[in-house]
Amino acid sequence: MVWMTETAGDVCTVRSAAASPCAHPRLVLATCILASSLAFVDGSVVNVGLPAIGHSLHASAADLQWVINAYLLPLTALLLLGGALGDRFGRRGILIFGVALFGVGSILCALAANLPLLLGARGLQGAGAALLLPNSLAILGTAFSGEARGRAIGTWSAASAISAAIAPALGGWLIDAFGWRMIFLLNIPFAAGAIVLAIAFVREAKHSGEDTPLDWTGALLATCALGLLTWGLTLGSGRAGWSPASIGAVALGAALLGAFLWTEKRLGDRAMMPLTLFRSADFIGLTALTLLLYGALGALLVLIPYVLIQGEGFSGTAAGAALLPFPVVLALSARTMGSIAGRSGSRLPLTLGPMIVAVGFLLFLRIEPGSSYWTGILPAILVISTGMAGAVAPLTTAVLASVDARHEGSASGLNSAVARLGGLIATALLGGVFSAAGAALFGAFHIVAIACAIAAFIAGLAAFVGLRDRAKPV
Repeated sequence: MVWMTETAGDVCTVRSAAASPCAHPRLVLATCILASSLAFVDGSVVNVGLPAIGHSLHASAADLQWVINAYLLPLTALLLLGGALGDRFGRRGILIFGVALFGVGSILCALAANLPLLLGARGLQGAGAALLLPNSLAILGTAFSGEARGRAIGTWSAASAISAAIAPALGGWLIDAFGWRMIFLLNIPFAAGAIVLAIAFVREAKHSGEDTPLDWTGALLATCALGLLTWGLTLGSGRAGWSPASIGAVALGAALLGAFLWTEKRLGDRAMMPLTLFRSADFIGLTALTLLLYGALGALLVLIPYVLIQGEGFSGTAAGAALLPFPVVLALSARTMGSIAGRSGSRLPLTLGPMIVAVGFLLFLRIEPGSSYWTGILPAILVISTGMAGAVAPLTTAVLASVDARHEGSASGLNSAVARLGGLIATALLGGVFSAAGAALFGAFHIVAIACAIAAFIAGLAAFVGLRDRAKPV
């Protein structure tokens, strides 16, 4: 069934019939941006707070990894289910519930008295993000079409990335001035605004398929598999090395992941991750690109603030501000790239963008103790942000174009899950950096930079080999 939009008074109603454009598409776009910004802001601002959280709660290097992974794990595992829930029960309602859940988790994070409570609240945030992310993008996809859709998705992508990059600077200032708990309260205004706008300007009709059973078995298997893989990789990359416990956890996680894939194949189109999506070479190429590119980017966003604070003596504010060139470049170019991809295809920008990112990662090899920000760090960030600007919007456009409208929620959920999975795996493998100090910290960081450059370059190759342009006539 093809989903389109129609005017219904002052709101945009998603329906299964031919329809006219939204009466207030910009307000629908604002709703989607505010909602998705919650996940992206929180995913980046906490990175600046890791040293302060570790000092306050007496957390070890492995504990600091789990402050990030406790959020990424449910986000990654449940994104697919979040998209399927929106397809079945209505994207607007699931979006509002996800935003509310995220807001509650943020308040609990700010009130956490110890590390276990903080990790539990982070998990609640991750579950909320898993509901709001795929449905915010799916709602956006129904409100625009053609070239306008490319521009809207470019704006959404740029705004989300800009929020994620600006947040560390603001979060660093909040940490220096008021303490790390304030970075979680930063989410509350975003959550309130998204809920108000969604209630006022987005309406959604029910559609056929609401009686289809949800894939709870797949969700459980995915969560357990990713949990064991994350735990095993975190242990193995730390000071303890690859012990029988870490190897066993990875092996069991891989086995459960195989069981998850078998379950999804058996369920067919009723699965939360329909394997029929992978019959398309385009979708396979996009999935490989997303995993590699966002894994590399996730490692960057975690490590840069940490290395600057621990290795270079930066304050939280200065470390967060170090990433500000990233949103500036995205703001100047991502919307244009989304429009170009909507007209002429995504293959070229998705090939060149990641390869430019790879060059940027190699520039980080020049960073040593006492390096100047302007000559050592800024050039690398500018090159990486330029490459990402060429890839972010075209990637989102290509993913939505690669499936039928009926599966947009599941496809966007899967793509977001793969992106978070890349960050999850990357973070789990950073134990050697978190446990290092002094010159060893920079040596470990250089190894990660080389690995990220290789991953980004292969991501560009995946786009070149796996994608076919479907340029639309102007």
